Amino acid sequence: MRRNDIATVIGLIAAVVFVMFGIFSGSGFAGLQYFWDLPSVFIVIGGTAASLLTSFTLPELKNTFKVIKQGFSQHDQDIEGLISTFVTLSDRARREGLLALETEMESVDDEFIKKGVLLAVDGIEPDVISDILNAEIIAMEDRHKLNRSILDKGGEMAPAWGMIGTLVGLVLMLKNLNDPSSLGPNMAIAILTTLYGSLLANVVFIPLSNKLAAKTEKEVFLKQIAIEGVIGVQSGQNPKILEEKLSAFLPANARRRDDDAEEGNMNEA
Repeated sequence: MRRNDIATVIGLIAAVVFVMFGIFSGSGFAGLQYFWDLPSVFIVIGGTAASLLTSFTLPELKNTFKVIKQGFSQHDQDIEGLISTFVTLSDRARREGLLALETEMESVDDEFIKKGVLLAVDGIEPDVISDILNAEIIAMEDRHKLNRSILDKGGEMAPAWGMIGTLVGLVLMLKNLNDPSSLGPNMAIAILTTLYGSLLANVVFIPLSNKLAAKTEKEVFLKQIAIEGVIGVQSGQNPKILEEKLSAFLPANARRRDDDAEEGNMNEA
């Protein structure tokens, strides 16, 4: 189940608030007009978009908005829930056999887990299952890396186009030194394009790429646990032993909570 990642929204809003506060503290609300320049916007955003079109194919770029959307959502699945799922599957497999898990998979939304368990039900060798599922992980990482590379390239190109805009503004300014009225607008292009490029890179492109990289690492970690769970279920491991084995993937503080809870239950008994 996916839900909104409020941290991304808070981060973007906070960045805007801090920049606005800097403007207000120096010149008040009236100062906002000094930081808006349409030619600078066209140079930075248009130039960055042009560079991305040159760097990637159209089918690759079609996924850009889907990729950005991923930065605003997160998956609710956690390690403890994953362990609980495989403990339940292991218990049923030991009581009713592996074939009983085929109907169990109808209610599982995770396609990776479903594929692994169905391979186990079909009697595929553990090594082969591991190879197939690891190949899925590698393919997923490659897809995610390609998608993030669009954001990474945007993070490189936006400041570069900001500098190009600065050069354009300086050339226009130097060409019209005899016209004092043109110095201000041309200097605005020179300065604001650098600002826009830096903001676009450091508020949008780079942070979202970092967020997606962290999400990929977590997803790979969860899938590695799932592989261990599938192999454990197929080999008929005792649910308690499988739980202990998979619990090694839990953070230390989570393991301590489980141990404390188990100790409390024993004391109550």
